[in-house]
Order: sequence, then structure tokens, then C-alpha cells
Amino acid sequence: MRQWDCDLSAFVPSIGKMPSSKSSSVPSNNDIKSDVSNLSELTVSNEREFAENSTTSLTEKTGYCDSVYINAANIFQRIHNEKPQDRILISYGNEPVPALPIFRVEYSQRASYELAFSALKYQDLLENILIDSCFYPCQSISDELTSLVVVMLYDFQDRKFQARQISDEEEPIAEVREVEHYLYSFKTKLAAALARCRIKHDALSIEHILPETIRKQEQRASALPLYAWINALKISPEEVYRNLTKAGFTRVDSISDLEGYTYCLDKHCQDVLVFPSFLKEELLNLELFTDYKLLIQDKSRSLAVRSVKALLNMDDDVIVAHMGSWLTVAHISVLTNQNTSKVFVCGVKSQAKGAALKDMFRCLDCKNTVLLHEDFTEIEPTDHRLQKAKVILLLPRCSGLGVSNPIEFILNEHEDAGLLKDLFQGSVAEDKLGVLAEQQFKELVHAMHFNKVQAIVYCTCSIYKEENEEVVNKALEYGVEGGKVQPYRLSPPVLPLCCNSEISSDSFFKMEPSEISNCCFLAVLAREDPSESVSVKDILSRAAAKGLLEGIEIEKPSKKEEKKKKKSKAVQQRNMPKDISAQTKIAEFLGREMVSLKSNSEISVSKAISNSEKKNLSQTNSSVQGKKMTKPVLNSSLPRMLKNAPNPSTMNKVLEKRTNIKPRAEDKMVVLKPVEIVLPPVMVPYFNPQGNKSRIAAHHYYYHWIGINSSTHGLLVPSVSKRLMKSKETLPSAVIKHPRPWL
Repeated sequence: MRQWDCDLSAFVPSIGKMPSSKSSSVPSNNDIKSDVSNLSELTVSNEREFAENSTTSLTEKTGYCDSVYINAANIFQRIHNEKPQDRILISYGNEPVPALPIFRVEYSQRASYELAFSALKYQDLLENILIDSCFYPCQSISDELTSLVVVMLYDFQDRKFQARQISDEEEPIAEVREVEHYLYSFKTKLAAALARCRIKHDALSIEHILPETIRKQEQRASALPLYAWINALKISPEEVYRNLTKAGFTRVDSISDLEGYTYCLDKHCQDVLVFPSFLKEELLNLELFTDYKLLIQDKSRSLAVRSVKALLNMDDDVIVAHMGSWLTVAHISVLTNQNTSKVFVCGVKSQAKGAALKDMFRCLDCKNTVLLHEDFTEIEPTDHRLQKAKVILLLPRCSGLGVSNPIEFILNEHEDAGLLKDLFQGSVAEDKLGVLAEQQFKELVHAMHFNKVQAIVYCTCSIYKEENEEVVNKALEYGVEGGKVQPYRLSPPVLPLCCNSEISSDSFFKMEPSEISNCCFLAVLAREDPSESVSVKDILSRAAAKGLLEGIEIEKPSKKEEKKKKKSKAVQQRNMPKDISAQTKIAEFLGREMVSLKSNSEISVSKAISNSEKKNLSQTNSSVQGKKMTKPVLNSSLPRMLKNAPNPSTMNKVLEKRTNIKPRAEDKMVVLKPVEIVLPPVMVPYFNPQGNKSRIAAHHYYYHWIGINSSTHGLLVPSVSKRLMKSKETLPSAVIKHPRPWL
């Protein structure tokens, strides 16, 4: 029986009593119309309250099938509170209830978990009722059936101790029928014992006996909205909006506006819609959901999937380290390229489960999923199948105490039923938390060994730092990378931020459990880019520029930081290699220099010769014969020895370079490669004052390009090996005989 299959009589108790004056009189036609109208209004007004109840709210009046009781008893056997020896009132035995059937449908699974969790919450109350009514100890029922007695007693009192309706098509289970018979025989005593317990606790109902933390958790679970992501392989968002409008839904701006048949877009995930929680069964009946165009899943998983999507290129593969919910795998597949990308899913052990998953993915039009039977930690990082994988999604098993609706989380993520016990107690045992954290660390370190992978997305639903920040920081400090790969660093997830508290100073994304969402911890580990170092402020600024921060103010950098950034950018630009343009600019520079020197050559050489005459020719009038010069000498008083010197234009250029060249503004901006150009040595006449034999002192000038690290910033400047002054050294005669030694 589905929870939405009911007739109008089911609403009668929630409508309330009719006034006595109207009930005693014969109603007129107008009164009938008015009553019908009032009935409709009351039905609509109570619709939300009625639909917000759990799946068991309607079946409580008729009971469950035998298999649900058996499954609930086995779950309760594993999670019930074990009391100290001196406080034990009832023995539960050590063996599970026999004849455990396999879960066939989701309804049976959910009903069994809900019944077991309810028995856990009221375990003390139910045990007191059994003892106060003298039902326990019962000689006819073994201790192994005590769990079955407790879960059936809870359902019995929830039906107001009314008999269960049994279907003729149901296959009976002997243990269930036996316990049911004994409970019904103690009907009056059990009801009286329950009444005495309520009086003792001064409680209007048994719900008021629960601890305050559990009541608040149940309130959050009942108010938690439904999140559904769009299957873009089957339908576009615009078509979804049109279909919802036809179905009578109205789009609102935010979650706070959800009331009645409304929906809104999620602030973090652009492909996720949000609905009121009381509409779940009605939504599941819509064509959008039956055709897998919209799929309901917890928001924390959608956040992880969107973070993976932001890190992918068109043809990158993804590794899903845990086969938790098939919905998570399907969501990643929908957001990736079906032809060039693959989604590898680890840990699919059973062939039957693998076949069922393939059929499910086929219904969703997901064609790029690959199922691996090995666990993630069993797969070698060098596996040839995973060499194109660039991102790993790691959803490790966690304590899950940040979840408000644990039953949905267990069913969808295939977690252990022990979560129900931890959630009821409000904490996790220290040794269990240590085991979970150690396993999470092991899996994260193993993920960091995949050299081809560029990013890891780590996500939990835990409220403990031991499973969140401490695991990530410990893995980053572990240092598993080799020398050829870049190390990992924390990177903020690429998600729009609704408030500043969602992103921490350490680049972690957090959502605390509330009435609109479960807890979510998200960390993105990306390999460092050696070409640049980006700070968190830079990333947030980029996100703000793209409009992802929804108006959140980001602290602007100071003027000193801006100047520092500009200076570093200028240095980077000067250091950038520009081979082709540098060679061209060198040629242009040399051309300009040669033209400038040629225009001033005559004046420069006249000054040089005049100075030389004053210093070196004052004591002699002799002349030296030699070869003819290619160009006439301006001063006739020069000795003949000058005729054997190199071309005056060459000396002229050298002297002009040495004395007159000055860096120009446009030259300072030229970035040149370090190049060395060696020019021939220049010889200047020198006469010994003690004799009339002339000798030549060779002054060697070398021109070379000074690199970008020098203070001249790549200008062409002369480098003098010997200064232009009187040389006190004599030169060998070979220099005179061969005035051009480079030939």
C-alpha cells in the first residue's frame, strides 16, 4: 500500500469535530455547499501536515507485512542499546531472527528501517511496558525473538492496540504470527502500562518522552526540502519548468518562499531544483520523475558532483572511488561528454548488482559508465584503464552525524545501519571515529598516488574535524608525490557562495546541518601550477568578477599589494623570451647606430687627431712613410705612420662610441638576448720621447650585448680591455709589420 493511496475517510480524524448545533439540525442545500467548501479548505490546509508524516503514518493503522517485521527485528538486533550488566532488564540473545527474507522493494526497506529506528528511540519505554505488564519474561518466546517482540510492540501501540489487517496474498511467517498472538492476548495490560508511563513522565504522547536533541533532529528531518537534479540527457531545464507549470507548480525565488505547490532553483547548483518535503510522494508520481528526467538526491552529493565538473575538460575521465549511490554516478555521467569521457566506478563486486546498475544507467541514457569490481585501494595507480582519468571523486564512509534524515541517507548511500545508533546517541565512539579517520586517510593518500590525476574531490557528511580537515591536512603533509609531478594544494571549490561562512580560511567548503540542508564538508585538492601562484583572495576575486558570489563583498587588496603585483608583472614581461622579435630589434638598433656614427664621423676623427697631435707629436717633425690611406687625412702635420694605421673611419667609430654614445629612451625598452660581437683591435700611434722611432700601442675595444640582468637593460655598450692612455709597454715588431693581425 502506498502512502498516497487513501480515501477521504483518512482525513476525517485530522479535520476535527463539527459543531454540535449543525450536527443536530437538518442541513439545507446552502449549508451542504458551505460544509463541502469548508471541508475542501480544511483538507488543503491539513494536506501538508498529513503528507509530512513518514511512510508509516498511513500503514500504522493497518500494520506491515510479515517480512517488514522480520527485517526490522534484525536491524534492531544490531543497533539496540546494550546496557551495563546491573541495568539489564531484558535479554535480546545473540542470534538474529531466523527466516530473514531479502528486501524486494524500496518500500519494504524504508519501512523496516523506520520501524527499527522507532523501536531504538523508544527502547527504554517499550522495555518498561513489557515488564510492567508482566509480558516479560515469557516462557513461550526465546530471547532470540525479543527484538521481534519490541518492534512489533511499538507498531501495536502506534495502531492504538488495534488488530493488524493481513492480506490474503501475503506469505505468513511463523515467528511473526506467534509473537503477534501473545501481544494481542496482553492487549489490555500493555495499554495500561503505557498509560502509567505517560502519567509518570507527564507526557501527552510518547514523543514528549524523547530527549530534546532527538526531537529537534526529527523536526529538521520533517522540514528538510527535497532536492532534485535535472537529467540533461533526457530534458532541458526550460522543458522542466514548462512541465512543472502545467502540473500546477509555481516557481519562487528562494527556499524560504516554498509553500504549497512551489519550487525554486538551488543557489549552489544550477541544475538542482528544490521542493517542499511534504510533496515527495506526489512528485514521485509525476512523469518527470517516473521517466528519470528529475531525480531526488541529497544536496551534498550534488555539490560534490558540481565540484568535479568544474575541474574537467571535454575528454577527461573520472574515477568514483566508492559505489555509494548510483545517483551520484549517474549525475557525473550526465555532466560529462558521453562520447569522449568515461566514469569509472570502483567496488561493484556482485554481477547481479552490476547488471542492475547497467540497466538503471541505460534508463537514464548514461552510456559512459564503466564498472570495476576491485575496491579503489586495490587498483594500481598505473592501471592502463585509468590513464586518462584527471579527477577522483572520493566519498568515503563517514560517521554521517551531520545528516538529519538518516534513513534516506542509509538507503541511498548504502551506509551501515549503525548510523541510527550513533545518531540517537548524538556522538560516535572514539575508537570507531579513529577507525573511520584512518580508513579515510588511507584512501585519500592512495588517490594522491595517481600521477595522471590532477585533482581530488573529498566529501563527507560528518561534523567531526577528525574526518574532515585533519584527514586532508594530514594527507597533504604526508608527501607521496614523486619528483616528476607537482604536489597537491588546497583549492576552493568552484561554487557560488551564499554566505561568507561557507568557505573557510583554509579553502574548505562547509554547510552545517539545518532545516534546509544536511551537513556537507567539501575539499578540493589540485596539483600546483608551477607557472603561477594564485592566492585564495585572487580566486575569490575572480569568482566575484564572474558573479558567483551573489553580491558578497570581497576585501580589496591594499595599494602596496597592487604596486607589488604591477612590479612583478613588469619583471615577468621583461623576462619573457622573445627570440624572433629580439633579433629584429637588434638589427634595427645596429642600423640606427651605424647611421648616426657615419653622420658624425668627420667631426669625431678631427677631434681625435687634434688631441693626438697635442699629446704625442709636440717633440718631433719627422714623418713616416707607409701605404696610401683609403681616405685623405684632414691634418697634413700628421706623421706618415698614421697612414699605415687602419681606416680612420674605423677608429672614428670606436672613439665616437666610447665618448659620445648615450642610451636613449626607446632603447631602454628593448629586450635583447645576450649576444657577444667582437670587433678588431684598434691601434693608435705612439712616439717614444727618447728616440725618434715610432711605436704603436694597441688598445683593444670589444663591443658586446649586455644581458637583461645588468643595469643597462640590454643596451649596446663598449667593453674596454685597456683604457685609452699612454702605454708604457713596447710592442713586438710583428705588430708593426702586420698592422692587421686578424687577416
